[in-house]
Amino acid sequence: MLGGLAISAALAVVGGTLAAYAVYRTDWNAVKHINVIPDLGTRRPPAAPRALNILLIGSDSRGGPNKRFGAEVAGQRSDTVMVVHVAPGARRVIVLSFPRDSVVPVLACHPEPGAPGQVAQPAGDVEQLNATFAYGGPGCLWKTLEQTTGIHINDFIELTFTGFEHLINDIGGVSVCLPVAVNDPDSRLHLSAGRHHVGGAQALAFWRARYIGEGSDLQRIQRDQFLMASLLHGIQRTGLAHSPSKILRVIQDVVGNGYVTTDTQLTLGRLIGIADELRGLPPRAVQFIEVPTIPYPGDPLAWVQWEQPQARSLFAAIAHDTRLPSAKRRERHPVATAEAVAAVNSAHVDVTVLNGSPQPGLAAKTAASLTSLGFHVVGAPGNAGSQAYSNSVIEYPARSDRPAARSLARLIKNVTLQRDPALAAGTVQLILGSSFTSLSPVSATRSPGTADLARRYGGITGNVSICSDAAAFSGPDGDS
Repeated sequence: MLGGLAISAALAVVGGTLAAYAVYRTDWNAVKHINVIPDLGTRRPPAAPRALNILLIGSDSRGGPNKRFGAEVAGQRSDTVMVVHVAPGARRVIVLSFPRDSVVPVLACHPEPGAPGQVAQPAGDVEQLNATFAYGGPGCLWKTLEQTTGIHINDFIELTFTGFEHLINDIGGVSVCLPVAVNDPDSRLHLSAGRHHVGGAQALAFWRARYIGEGSDLQRIQRDQFLMASLLHGIQRTGLAHSPSKILRVIQDVVGNGYVTTDTQLTLGRLIGIADELRGLPPRAVQFIEVPTIPYPGDPLAWVQWEQPQARSLFAAIAHDTRLPSAKRRERHPVATAEAVAAVNSAHVDVTVLNGSPQPGLAAKTAASLTSLGFHVVGAPGNAGSQAYSNSVIEYPARSDRPAARSLARLIKNVTLQRDPALAAGTVQLILGSSFTSLSPVSATRSPGTADLARRYGGITGNVSICSDAAAFSGPDGDS
């Protein structure tokens, strides 16, 4: 979104006055810059002629104005990681999202502002992608993505929570569409079902919301893609990109207040050159896609790894600027195999089973089935306080217990997750409703061939209807 703002801003300046240019240049010079050259070194992937790849980073640092989001949270993480590929001649733009929970090798990285640096680890040792940013900063994230994807990156732009809020407010808000009501205390997203035009606070909550639907970062990326498409709609509809005065106000607020960080090579002249190429690019020429992933065997309920050979083919297409398959409606993300779920649950999940339906013996039967799958059933199965439950409910005491609750929810249809702080720590409680008959088998992850690339990573284009996002909200967490 910041990339879109920067491009729009430069377009406005190109068509604006010398006075506007002077103001813009002064504010651009106030941007924080980081020298990433020491990390990148000389052994880098070759650049595709006249193509451009910009790394966009959403930082969750609680420093400065961001402390209101939780001053007790130390450091910084990159919950949003995207590479924006601008094809030669600006004929198309591809926005490639990387899940924050992707496993990557641990490379040696120098310290940077806000990041202590890290020491290389032996082959086979991995860390989460957002940990790479936390320990090594933007340069380390840049280096890791280049080395693992083969995509040459030209620049990076980083935006903070507060900067995101100001950006949305300054451009007049953005529209979002929800198929169900969402009340998520973790992200502070509270909206009824339907279409809403929201300001910065709720747009940020929408962007950050993770524990809804399937409760996964992968599904959050889908919702964020619709939000970015909506931003493109709004810029085109309002003519914002052609109003120098409006754009300069945005720049003075977001850039002038230190909410933005870039590499030292991203100069004002380079930015204006990029923007001039992108003049008139229609939303349909922007494609949002996501790296294909499968559960990481070492922690299948929390981490993912890039699926091969699909990911390699995708990276190669971007690195060499060959045409990607057309965007198609994506499937819901595959879940872990039944064996992986059983193994993890056996070690980490204590579950109490209660019957909330009139059907006798349902709790005992289900408890036995869960035990056979490796779950640790705590206490004797019994009846809930009410036998009027229609759908099943899984209660958990704390946010840290939510992954265990989600793993159980994969086996149950028509189930809602909700937090109950009164439960014993580390224990989840399953209340069976009248719609429950038996545990559902967990489908194994399928590994489609290269011919299925379009279906696997085809996301959405910029002209998509933002109310066609129901799959990005579906899952056992419902509106919790």
